[in-house]
Amino acid sequence: MWKMVVKRLGIGVLMLFAVSLIVFAGTEILPGDVAEIILGQSATPETLKVLRAELGLDQPAYLRYLFWLGDLARGDLGMSHARNVPIADLVAPRLRNTFLLAGCVAAIAVPLSLAAGLLAAMYPGSWTDRAVSWMTLGSISFPEFFTATVLVLVFSIELGLLPPISNLRGDSGPGEWAAALALPVATLTISLFGQLVRLTRATTLNIMNEPYVEMAVLKGLSRRRIVFLHVGLNAFGPIVNVVALNMAYLVGGVVIVETIFAFPGLAKLMIDGVQTRDLPVVQACAMIFCATYVVLILVADIAAILANARLRHAR
Repeated sequence: MWKMVVKRLGIGVLMLFAVSLIVFAGTEILPGDVAEIILGQSATPETLKVLRAELGLDQPAYLRYLFWLGDLARGDLGMSHARNVPIADLVAPRLRNTFLLAGCVAAIAVPLSLAAGLLAAMYPGSWTDRAVSWMTLGSISFPEFFTATVLVLVFSIELGLLPPISNLRGDSGPGEWAAALALPVATLTISLFGQLVRLTRATTLNIMNEPYVEMAVLKGLSRRRIVFLHVGLNAFGPIVNVVALNMAYLVGGVVIVETIFAFPGLAKLMIDGVQTRDLPVVQACAMIFCATYVVLILVADIAAILANARLRHAR
């Protein structure tokens, strides 16, 4: 177990290093100049030269990459060029909001999807299975921007029940926070529901064809006990990996949802950094997203091994 953890951590560090090269190179080729954006149209060549020197933009790209990588290894995210404040101060509240959104979606979507997938697998070909398949097909067919737009039209414009913008303030009460999170959480839950249900159903049905499951059926065990006790643990590994991938997606891939609802999350901060050519902010957000993927996949692999005795005692 420890060898596996150390090996995966090593692979994760190498992956982060490779991603840092890609992120830095990608931000370097972005059009525009942050000095011109900061100074505006009244900037002169002299003032632009002075500002570029203050920001370190006059140095070669490889030196700026090495300095940035060294600061990143020490946990220093650097300074925002556009706002002239530490990036950590910008990231901390946005990351908290993103984790709050992801946690709410996970708390609803994961149990609901697993229950629906197991229920469909327990009665394959039945009306229950067909109803779950129809809901899954609808969930997968609708893109996030369409789902978000429909929810806003129905619950915000027509019914006037929920706010169309997720305005999260520190002085807001629990009811206001719940109302602000309702539509983004509903949009992401609908988007994740179909993927998790399909995987859970397919994995469960595949394992139910194993010989030990057939033996349990011949012994007269109930289908519910077979699915939840014997099949569930063996299906846990593949399912938890997909859940981990979807959780990582919720942290870094909800740009559309955060933009539609003006949700103050980390993905929205990254989009704002791209628009203002604030490269340190874009680079910091991209590295946080990648680190989240690496950590969640490592946790998923460890959980899958702990849940499967054949993987714990491999021969």
